[in-house]
Amino acid sequence: MVRAKFKCDSKEKSGDGFQLHFSAVTTGSVENDSFFKWTPSGQLSMGTINETAAAEFEVGKEYYLDFSPAK
Repeated sequence: MVRAKFKCDSKEKSGDGFQLHFSAVTTGSVENDSFFKWTPSGQLSMGTINETAAAEFEVGKEYYLDFSPAK
């Protein structure tokens, strides 16, 4: 598994759903400095029509993103 840390940059209403945009963290804490060392850059955009799921993301808040092989 690989763990990255991303910050929610924006959440926009789009048609019947939401578009969410994230960028890799680079500074702001000792932990972020550590993540920046291993995940120096990155962008993530995703869409959802699930309003409950979209509500879980707050602009400006940081989130872990775990990558593991699908089975």
